[in-house]
This record gives sequence, structure tokens and C-alpha cells, in this order.
Amino acid sequence: MSDVASVTKENRVGMALRKMGAMAKPDCVITSDGKHLTVKMESTLKTTQFSCDLGEKFEETTADGRKTQTVCNFVNGALVQHQEWDGKESTITRKLENGKLMVECVMNNVSCTRVYEKVE
Repeated sequence: MSDVASVTKENRVGMALRKMGAMAKPDCVITSDGKHLTVKMESTLKTTQFSCDLGEKFEETTADGRKTQTVCNFVNGALVQHQEWDGKESTITRKLENGKLMVECVMNNVSCTRVYEKVE
């Protein structure tokens, strides 16, 4: 499986929230000053945001309400966000390819990719 609903199902997210998440077309705004990072995801359904210092673990509340211990780093030109909670873990990798932001989320052997285009 390789879609948003499959990964959220793996996270034990309910059917209604999985359907809404799969249909959402969020705006993604990432800012960094080299050490401090802010990621904001904004859609008509929900807006989430987190800020952190790169390489330092912090508590994140995800869009589906999970409380995770998260750490973000830049690795080989990609922003890698690793989340751990209740003995589980997932990794979200964001990287630019051909002028588009490719976001891959992996949990266990399930992954999904979402593609964002720059808004002028």
C-alpha cells in the first residue's frame, strides 16, 4: 500500500479522519534560520504547526492528536522528521525534486508520498 489512508490506518487513525486527510490539499510552509525550524501545514480542515531546534528531541502533537517525541535533522539535503510514541515510530522525509516538495511518510513497511507545488 502506498497512500495517505494506508499510513494513517497503520497509525490507528479512524476512517473519517483518514478520508478527510486523503482529500486535504494543505499548504506547507517551512522556515529555518539554520538551527531553528518551523513547519506549518494549513488546510480548510485543520492547521498544525511545530517549531524546534534541529537535532533536539521535542514533544509534538500531530494533526491526528498523537503526542510524539520528535527530532528533525537535515540529512543529504532532505528534512527528516522522526517521530516515536507508544513503542511505535514513523519517519517523514521532505525534499525538493524538480522544483516540487516531495514528502514521504514511512511507518513499518507502509509508505506514502505527497507532492507539493510552489505557489507563486
